[in-house]
Amino acid sequence: CVPLHNFDYIYNYLMHANMSFVDCFLDPGPHGNGRYSEHMLPEVEKKDFRKGAQWFSMRRQHALIVMADSLYYSRFRDYCKPGFDGKNCIADEHYLPTFFNMIDPGGIANWSVTHVDWSERKWHPKSYKAQDVTEDLLNNITVTRLLLYF
Repeated sequence: CVPLHNFDYIYNYLMHANMSFVDCFLDPGPHGNGRYSEHMLPEVEKKDFRKGAQWFSMRRQHALIVMADSLYYSRFRDYCKPGFDGKNCIADEHYLPTFFNMIDPGGIANWSVTHVDWSERKWHPKSYKAQDVTEDLLNNITVTRLLLYF
């Protein structure tokens, strides 16, 4: 993980943002909704099940809500785990995106503050080698999601 901006920039960006940065998207394929278990009903319906990156940054109000949650968390703890129902559900990819999709979808950015390249469509994102890292790549990454909340 390499920071693309200095500490002050990142700190100000996160502190002045009016939302949490939790990646959240609908993935109808086997690695998204294909991991859903009906044992999560009635609290978590398949239509609400989401996937997202494991990196996140939450506002204090969201962190407090997550810490207080026992209902939804228990569903993921008990029914979203590798091998359950013959599926490979990974709670850290599904709990927060699904939780915020259900309780405060407008309060999250639907993306993380980290850059991940899934263009190779493999189990893991692209790993950059030294020869891949160019000034053009770094410039493209930094402008991809240039949103100002100040």
